[in-house]
Order: sequence, then structure tokens, then C-alpha cells
Amino acid sequence: MSSHLRLGLIGCALLSGLSACATAPTPDAGYLSRYDNLGGRGDGLRASVREWADPEALKTVSAVRLQPTAFLDGADASRALTAAEQRGLLREIDAQLCFELSERFAIVGPTAVADAEVRSAVTWFLPTGRAASAASAAAVFFIPGPIDLRAPGTLGALGAEAEMTTPDGRQIAAIAWARQANAIGTDAPSLIRTGDALQFAEPFADDAARVMTPSPAPDKARFEPGQDPCRAYGPRIRAGSFVTKVITNLYVPQATEAPAEAAGEP
Repeated sequence: MSSHLRLGLIGCALLSGLSACATAPTPDAGYLSRYDNLGGRGDGLRASVREWADPEALKTVSAVRLQPTAFLDGADASRALTAAEQRGLLREIDAQLCFELSERFAIVGPTAVADAEVRSAVTWFLPTGRAASAASAAAVFFIPGPIDLRAPGTLGALGAEAEMTTPDGRQIAAIAWARQANAIGTDAPSLIRTGDALQFAEPFADDAARVMTPSPAPDKARFEPGQDPCRAYGPRIRAGSFVTKVITNLYVPQATEAPAEAAGEP
């Protein structure tokens, strides 16, 4: 492929990406117990994030209970998800929140005593375009390098909110988050409608855990085999998805297991 054609494709992708990513909403869906203390950023290109934390209150938290992620009515108004798609997305967010928060806190089951509770919800969803994703994946074979190019019509999105509350219901940390895939970057195309949203579950959980972590941050926990409090969700490292991406230029999720037991239970 000539350098002129390559640059032309990149330019087209950039223009389409700018127009698409600018549609990300201000994340404020009414799920959190309060919003008036949130502050943050929305750069219009990758993510819009508002967050808040009570640093002194976070220092008192050592054991956390995780509530299953909810799916707000109308979050998928642009294109309704099937029940199976919705379950898969919620399970992945539950898993990623468990993975991240368990490195900082003890995760306890539903009947155990906890210093705080974390609740979360999907507030916004846009589907990943499957047909155009196949074309985008094929184009990458002719444009070597680590950067993915996404065709118009492929850019999915995820919006989510989470908060940590004390046993008496007081909010001590919160985040309202939204992200849409970029036309140029590392957001891999996918042949499933939830492809981008599933990829964004991890960065959402990263940001949520960061906001909920006291300062100075504790040393991250490491778990012996069989002792991982999030083991019900399957492996923390999804090697299969990475290998598939290298081979096909497509994101193919490695299914998150349905928990047969509550996270944190022995």
C-alpha cells in the first residue's frame, strides 16, 4: 500500500473518529446517591469522567461488599441488547471491579460485615458495528503497526457509574464515566455488538478502583492459586483474547464465567 493511500485512510478515520467521539454524553444518569460533589474532565475524544472521594473516610475502609452491576432502563436505547448480551456485559464489569478492588480491599460476601459497599450500573451503551469491523480488521493487514484503524459505523461505547458508601448509606467515593471507541488508537474492532463495551469494562474498573483507593495507596494484594476472592469469574489474565487479537486484528472476548458462588466467599 502506498504511503499516500495509507495517510488518506488514517485521515478519514481520524475525521470520522472525531465526529463520533464527540457524541459521548456527560455521564450523569441519576444512579448515584449524589452528584453535586463530582468534578473532573471530559476531553471529548476518549472519555468523560467525573469523580469524587472523601480521603479521610477511605482510610477507614478495609473490607468491601460488591453489589452486582445493574443495567439502567434506556441505557441501550440506541440498540437494545439481548438478555444474553446484557448478562455478559454486566458479568464482565462485575469481574473487573472485583479484580481491581480485591487488590486494595478484602472482598466479603453478602452476609459478612463490611466497612463499605460498592454499587455500579451501566448507564449508556452504543453497539460495535460488526460488518464494518471486519473491514477494519482486514485493512490493518495492509497498514502495519500497533495502531488500529476503525471504519465509520464501528464505534461502540460504554457509560457507567459507581459509588462506595458506608453502612449508613453515606457516599465516600463516586465516579461517573463514559467512553466511546476512537477511529485511531488501540480500541480493537469486534464482530460482536458488545465488543467495545466489553473492552471498556477494564478501564472503567481501573478508574473506579483508583477513585476508591485511600492515599497513600496500600500495597496491592497478590493471591495464591485457589485463594483469589474473584476466582468465580475465571482468570484475571485473558490470554486467549490477546492471542486472537494478534492473529485476526479483532477483539474476541474470552467469556467471563458466571459466578457459581458470591465473590469473596470461601
